Amino acid sequence: MSEKNEKIEKTPAAKAQPLSAVKGMNDILPPHSGQWEWLEDKVRALMARYAYRNIRTPIVEPTQLFVRGLGEVTDIVEKEMYSFEDRLNGEHLTLRPENTAGVVRAVAEHSLLYDGGKRLYYMGPMFRHERPQRGRYRQFHQIGAEALGFAGPDIDAEIILLADALWRELGLQDVRLEINSLGQPEERRQHRAELIAYLERHADLLDEDGRRRLHSNPLRILDTKNPAMQAVVEGAPRLIDFLGEQSLAHFEGVKAMLEANGIAYRINPRLVRGLDYYNLTVFEFVTERLGAQGTICAGGRYDLLIGQIGGKPAPAVGWALGVERVLELVREQGTDIPLPVPDAYAVVPDASALPLVLRTLQQLRAAGVAVQMHAAGAEGMGSMKSQFKKADASGARYALVFGSDELAAAEVTVKALRDGSGAQSRESLSGAAAWASRLKT
Repeated sequence: MSEKNEKIEKTPAAKAQPLSAVKGMNDILPPHSGQWEWLEDKVRALMARYAYRNIRTPIVEPTQLFVRGLGEVTDIVEKEMYSFEDRLNGEHLTLRPENTAGVVRAVAEHSLLYDGGKRLYYMGPMFRHERPQRGRYRQFHQIGAEALGFAGPDIDAEIILLADALWRELGLQDVRLEINSLGQPEERRQHRAELIAYLERHADLLDEDGRRRLHSNPLRILDTKNPAMQAVVEGAPRLIDFLGEQSLAHFEGVKAMLEANGIAYRINPRLVRGLDYYNLTVFEFVTERLGAQGTICAGGRYDLLIGQIGGKPAPAVGWALGVERVLELVREQGTDIPLPVPDAYAVVPDASALPLVLRTLQQLRAAGVAVQMHAAGAEGMGSMKSQFKKADASGARYALVFGSDELAAAEVTVKALRDGSGAQSRESLSGAAAWASRLKT
């Protein structure tokens, strides 16, 4: 062996550096993940009551889907999308920044409306390259509801009622509804011409974004968060003043149904939403409890989107909520979220009993009981005292003690951990299914 090789062999391998998640893309860990499960369970149950069915679309979509659907001069398309070129075939792809366009693409591609309208909902991660801030991340999660193939104001009202029902399910307070109507394309064109003329007269008061959008997308200027431009925005022509008879009738229909259901709302004539595909009704649910970024759910009608992406034109309306923001509001209000805990914890003093213990636990689990078993470590099962500490920390209501005396009698001791009584009983291992229901939370 050469001196060089000998030196290399004696050199210790370089220590691998620990890796971290991408900034703005966060791990969701227990027990915090239990809050997500709680919210998702509430959503699934509510969607079922409103007859909305789950749809799951790919995280990666063709870039052109969002350019066509969201608008080429929107903030999302211009600044925030994670887009890349497929190295195998040169296809331009994008991590979805929102999911309405993907749902519409799926509906059009698979002709889901051939036998009538569809009510759909989704849950999942979205991606936008923006500066992470409170409740807003580069990977964030949305829950959305979409009703496609229905043209009437009744469905606009229904989908707003669905969101309002969710706030009640979650116990949220101080959430208010703001609504507006964007009318139809011709009405928007008339308003656009008047708006551009007005903004040109005040061009010296516009910020850089405002001047850039003046002729490409002036409606978005009305959605500015720049305090220095609020006076200009307040004096701008209002789109609602350009609406024709049919658009006004649709808006009046929505308001009447909200009022009939006791839903308070505020008409916000400056509410335009940030995406190009909206028409007629738009709305936001907002709160003051989360600072400047107060919108927790937003949506509206998008009758033109299916046609824009190449499908057979059909009406549609929907909303999306930000999961991180809703959960932050839930926690801020101090809502008691029940976290998942086992019904029982198996205390096993002797590792030799594990085959029999596992067989019994499998019977209990098959009967619907959630059971956590104490696992053997490198030095064995550990003391009874340490096992009972872990049983208590698990949150389980009962400890199942598989001691030598119990196993000799083919029994297990069931000990209460939560009611303060410490009551216990002996149960037969062979008849676990008969007493399993007592353990269920």
